Amino acid sequence: MRPPTMFSRFHWLFCLIVAIGWSLDGWSQDAVRNRKYGQEDKFRQLEEILPTPNDYRTASGAPGRRYWQQRANYDIDVELDDKNQRIIGSETITYLNRSPDTLNYLWLQLDANLFTPDADAATTATTSSLTRLSYNRLKTLLVRETFDGGVKITGVRDAADRPLKHTIVKTMMRIDLEKPLASGESIIFSVDWNYRINDCKVLTGRTGYEFFKDDGNYVYEIAQWFPRMVAYTDATGWQHKQFIGRGEFTLELGDYLVRLTVPNDHVVGATGVLQNPADVLTEVQRERLAQAQTAAKPVFIVTPEEAAAAEKKKPTGKKTWIYRAENVRDFAFASSRKFIWDAQGHDVNGNSVMAMSLYPKEGEPLWSKYSTHAIIHTLNVYSRYTFDYPYPVAYSVNGPVGGMEYPMICFNGPRPEKDGTYSKRTKYGLISVIIHEVGHNYFPMIVNSDERQWTWMDEGLNTFLQYLAEQEWEENYPSRRGEPRDIVGYMRLTSQVPIMTNSESILQFGPNAYSKPATALNILRETVLGRELFDFAFREYARRWKFKRPMPADFFRTMEDASGIDLDWFFRGWFYSTDHTDLAIERVRLFEVDTQNPDVEKPLRKARTAQPESLSTQRNQELDKRDDQFPELKDFYSKFDAAAVTEAERKSYQSLLKGLSPEEKKLLASKDNFYIVDFRNLGGLVMPIVLKLEFDDDTTSELRIPAEIWRRNHETVSKLIITDKPIKSVVLDPHLETADVDLSNNYFPPRIAKSRFQLYKERKQRNEMQKAAAAEKAKAAEKAKANKKPQPKPAEKSGQAPSSAGKEAAS
Repeated sequence: MRPPTMFSRFHWLFCLIVAIGWSLDGWSQDAVRNRKYGQEDKFRQLEEILPTPNDYRTASGAPGRRYWQQRANYDIDVELDDKNQRIIGSETITYLNRSPDTLNYLWLQLDANLFTPDADAATTATTSSLTRLSYNRLKTLLVRETFDGGVKITGVRDAADRPLKHTIVKTMMRIDLEKPLASGESIIFSVDWNYRINDCKVLTGRTGYEFFKDDGNYVYEIAQWFPRMVAYTDATGWQHKQFIGRGEFTLELGDYLVRLTVPNDHVVGATGVLQNPADVLTEVQRERLAQAQTAAKPVFIVTPEEAAAAEKKKPTGKKTWIYRAENVRDFAFASSRKFIWDAQGHDVNGNSVMAMSLYPKEGEPLWSKYSTHAIIHTLNVYSRYTFDYPYPVAYSVNGPVGGMEYPMICFNGPRPEKDGTYSKRTKYGLISVIIHEVGHNYFPMIVNSDERQWTWMDEGLNTFLQYLAEQEWEENYPSRRGEPRDIVGYMRLTSQVPIMTNSESILQFGPNAYSKPATALNILRETVLGRELFDFAFREYARRWKFKRPMPADFFRTMEDASGIDLDWFFRGWFYSTDHTDLAIERVRLFEVDTQNPDVEKPLRKARTAQPESLSTQRNQELDKRDDQFPELKDFYSKFDAAAVTEAERKSYQSLLKGLSPEEKKLLASKDNFYIVDFRNLGGLVMPIVLKLEFDDDTTSELRIPAEIWRRNHETVSKLIITDKPIKSVVLDPHLETADVDLSNNYFPPRIAKSRFQLYKERKQRNEMQKAAAAEKAKAAEKAKANKKPQPKPAEKSGQAPSSAGKEAAS
């Protein structure tokens, strides 16, 4: 081999640098800089940073021909210890390795370890100040230091009942296999465990119990309660990023058979279909369920009176409720003797669904009025925009959890006041949270995205659909998220990160993962694509990835593939940056065709160039002028008018006309108005330009310019607008559809900013001596009041027994 030359050494070094840049940056935009033009390319294609398409995930955003995903089936026995608030469980897991890889070990999630004192969620929590703290918050801080709600693993065994070596790593557990699990093989193993349930009113979370002091009973909403398989995917391998609290769950689909043993007076709702109603329900309850299947409105299965009676009694034993659920990624349940239960059957395009609500009396009168209706409404709207709801039941449960979703069941918190009244915020908060949590059945329960990594892929998409469903609930529904104008306050903040940020690193969690992506999709639907194109593409994404696991690139690519529109600029701006919309009208100029007719143009030019008469000129008119005193000083120029038309100019114009064709003469005589409008992008986010033009005759028209107008210069652009009548004013973003953060620069001519101010009466603060004197005065008044004795009543007449008051007075 000959030694490398200097050139080959540099060539090798260059290739190494390129390779490193490619691997670290995905050959990102930082690797391709234009140092001369000085502008970032807002329309640069995302292919440079998106994962390379392959046989598993295609360039169109669809699952590839070799797409695969693992599967985990569960057979679980669990007991709810109502006396000690504990879960005791045993499960058998059948794990199918459908990946092309051989696995030497398995990972399981132990989510309840979030509630150990040394959990990362506790040890990494930060506090900026303690100057003001509520009693409840202090109680939470102290309990968090001592309460151990972690999972106690009591056994891990293979199918032959032999112990399996396992290692617990915070909220994860690794099981080491004696024999590697080859591609296409399956393994059966079992796990025994128990843990203490957290008081959700003290240690808040997605699961827990609520204790009701008035009647001494509990409501349990139980989730993340069993060791669950960690997802193994083509994109991440084992997704075992630790559970710290915000990043939710990444799970495998499978079938569940669960036997729930609870006190025999409890009512239970859970993921799946009840398999033994004759064992756990009364004959009357079964009859009511059958009636509810075809009812036109919700039917009570357990009435408020029956629930109130159950609260006063104690259990006499236990019952086991058996549930089966197919093709779900998780399992949750709720249990209490306090539950009122209503239900109504609903047909979702041929799929018979039982919509049901469970709630204590503390939820009335709101819950019986709205909950089940909200479930059915959600299934109708979401199915229209995605796919038909495939499951047989859908529960909404009221308890301590404010809002959390699981397959076929969700937990929702809003309640009225104790006197039964409720605010507008509570009413719509309840309807909205039920829509949102039931809607999560679609994202991520069925479109099974990686919540631990990308919160927006389920919360953002679901919040967008929630907004659509809310708007179909009633006229002028007070949606909190979705409208562009509602997010401008957040968009102008500096304390934010891009949507494409890991769940645990997000700043401003609600606006970033819920509001911003939901608003972005609404803008994409209404302003960029239009409803028809957007709805087709969004439905295509949902159906492509139904019961599969999409990644962000699959969503971005599908939306482009199905709509036929390049959207890289949109996703780059809204999802990969913190730019905001602030487009401004800088200037409007009017141009008209010069007719070249001197009798027309010279007077116009004179009027156009005329300057206001200065103050000095006005005052100098009274001065005597020398050429008036000496007329001989006047000459040709003393009376010359440059604006006067000469015969030579008229002849020249006629000569011009003779050389023009009829079409050219028509163009020369055009009365059209040519306006050039200059725009500036102050916020950095490129967006379509939407204009409202108001004319002198008070008529209006709208002009919609695609965002591609910014493709060569994203800072300033100028647009020619031709009209047949004069424009009186121009308004940018007249319908507030682009989340523009500053509307003051959206008008031409500029508008006067109007506001109002309040008057108040000045009050002088008391000094310390005055405060002390007032305190002494109040103390003296209290002392005088205490020393003042009540007047004795008149003596009773002779022969009459004294009254009790008289006896006390005499005594």
